[in-house]
Amino acid sequence: MKSVYDIQQFLKNYGTFIYTGDRQADLMLMQDELKELFLANILERKDLQIATLILKKELSEIRK
Repeated sequence: MKSVYDIQQFLKNYGTFIYTGDRQADLMLMQDELKELFLANILERKDLQIATLILKKELSEIRK
């Protein structure tokens, strides 16, 4: 995963479509879904860490 778009596509593979109209809320929901996939042993720790960094970077850019 290299971008938020990649994360969205990954989540779609597992039936998760996130769009609330609020970008910040969308990013936080994506983070929650990724954590759930990790806890279900679907997502590896390395991939979770990479995705988390991408989402945190995007959130910090929005908050500026």
